[in-house]
Amino acid sequence: MALVLRSPAFEEGGEIPCKYTCDGANYSPPLDWSGVPASTKSLLLTCDDPDAPRRTFQHWAAYNIPPHWKSLQEGYSAETSEPGVQQAINDFGKPGYGGPCPPRGNRPHAYHFRLSALRSVIEGAGPGATCEEIKRLASPYEIEFSELIGFFGRKKK
Repeated sequence: MALVLRSPAFEEGGEIPCKYTCDGANYSPPLDWSGVPASTKSLLLTCDDPDAPRRTFQHWAAYNIPPHWKSLQEGYSAETSEPGVQQAINDFGKPGYGGPCPPRGNRPHAYHFRLSALRSVIEGAGPGATCEEIKRLASPYEIEFSELIGFFGRKKK
């Protein structure tokens, strides 16, 4: 069975509801998954925006998620994180989730939520590790991944 990432808040290719963005409450969306490979030692959940103007913008990296977990609830944040689970510094300069916030008037951006099954926990990440650093540390241990893509745009004022 393949690894599958879903959200009850939006469909694959659908619009991300405002409450999960900078224009709303900026909560992380609820996410659930299935098909975690038996050899998985930890999970990594990321969110990025490859449509950002200058470079891919990193919105979230939650790592060392136990492989037996099946979901993260809405509003999972650095403050609500369980022991052992860590969250990197996003490109907003804060730990945890930072919701979609494209420039006003841009076409809707695609936000890639990615769940990676890893054959190891991520070690060697110091305090203040960025999302990009965590992704780099995880890369050699990735067994399988699944992506869920949602869209969000902001109208001009």
